[in-house]
This record gives sequence, structure tokens and C-alpha cells, in this order.
Amino acid sequence: MKKILVSYFSATGTTKTLAEKMAAAIGADTKPIEPAVPYTAADLQWTDPNSRSSIEMKADKAKRPALKAAADVAAYDVIFLGFPIWWYTAPTIVNAYLESGDFAGKMVIPFATSGSSGMGRVLDDLRPSAPDADWRAGRRFDAGTSEAALADWAKIVLG
Repeated sequence: MKKILVSYFSATGTTKTLAEKMAAAIGADTKPIEPAVPYTAADLQWTDPNSRSSIEMKADKAKRPALKAAADVAAYDVIFLGFPIWWYTAPTIVNAYLESGDFAGKMVIPFATSGSSGMGRVLDDLRPSAPDADWRAGRRFDAGTSEAALADWAKIVLG
């Protein structure tokens, strides 16, 4: 039986809620991806070009936010990787998470929250951070997606 982890970054709590529903739906463990310095409301002002999120996503795409802890995925076969969509992709903290652990041979399945943006460049932007992972196509969900709908999607992607 495959050991499954739902790991997620949630700046406002929306992705955390969805990740917890996902974990309950599929019987998985959860682990948050946490920045060393938590994001404030001002940091998340995407319309402010000087906000932390704007700088991280637009200024230097190779620069990574510091993590509170490195990825610990050794015990898992499958990682569902959750995050909000920022600028049509995953926040760079997700790249930092992937680069901090050994994802070789792990099945990685991204899922995202967003009011309207799709998955955009997610796979293209994340794959280089864990090139030896077994990447699967991801999906965007609304915050109110039911546990049953998440379970149905997980069954499809897990085969």
C-alpha cells in the first residue's frame, strides 16, 4: 500500500482547508510548507509591486524564501502538493520546498487553490526543482470543493 502525504503552502488558510479535506478523503498525512518568516497581510498585497510576494514572484525567480524546515518525504511514496496560484504558477516557496528534499522516484501531484486562475505554468515551473520526481498533471480547485470530489479526483490520478 502506498504511503501518501498531503504537503501544502497556505498563505491565508484557504489551501490549508482544502489540503485537510484532501488528506481526510484519501487517508493521508499532512505537513505544511512554512516560511521561516511568516507572510503578513502586507506581504501578500499582489497589487503592490514592493510587497514581499510581488518581489518573490517577479524580481528574481531563482531566489527562494527560507523555509522553517526542509522537506521530509522519505517515508512517502506519493506527495499531493498544494498551494495557491500566484501569478499563474506556484509560489516560489514551493520550489524551495522541493529543492530542500529528496523527491527522486516519488509521485508528485500538484493541486492548487485560486478564485479563477488555472494551473498555468505550474508543472514547467516546478519540475526543475525536483527533476527526478514522477510528476503527474495537477488540478485547480475552488475553496469549497467537497471531500467526495477530492476523493474522486485522487482515485483517478492514483490509478
